[in-house]
Amino acid sequence: MNYCEIKKCDIANGIGVRVSLFVSGCRNHCDECFQPETWDFAYGKPFTAETEEMLLSLLAPDYINGLSLLGGEPFEPENQRALLPFLRRVKERYPNKTIWAFSGYIYEDLMSDKYPSCIETKHILSLLDVLVDGRYMKDLKDISLRFRGSSNQRIIDVQKTLFQNKVILWTEE
Repeated sequence: MNYCEIKKCDIANGIGVRVSLFVSGCRNHCDECFQPETWDFAYGKPFTAETEEMLLSLLAPDYINGLSLLGGEPFEPENQRALLPFLRRVKERYPNKTIWAFSGYIYEDLMSDKYPSCIETKHILSLLDVLVDGRYMKDLKDISLRFRGSSNQRIIDVQKTLFQNKVILWTEE
């Protein structure tokens, strides 16, 4: 897997101050995507053991609320295979920090056997606190929305959703 950017102190992609990892590779190709260069799986730098260690150290300070995964598309199968072991390490080392993911795919498709679901998908979802799902749609663009670009996108409380076996939208507590 490659990544295109790491933001060390991001306040735009989840609650609080976060470390954000922007992965490379996306097959959604949303019209007017804000980062079309990330569609290319070869774009950016390789995600290595050194990259993982750097991210884990960036997550250490108390003022960091957690990790956000963006893209590109974190749920492309190629990216899931690299992200799953890393996310397990994050949860093991920092069980009280939250993990957010942003995906152009919808939760119901990720939980089914539809593409891009693969063996890692449900495991990754089980490690997430919040999933912002749905393709960016320029006709539904709404700059007043928090953490979303278009009104079709949902902010899902993944743990409550898994527990209740139905989509539960996230609310700021």
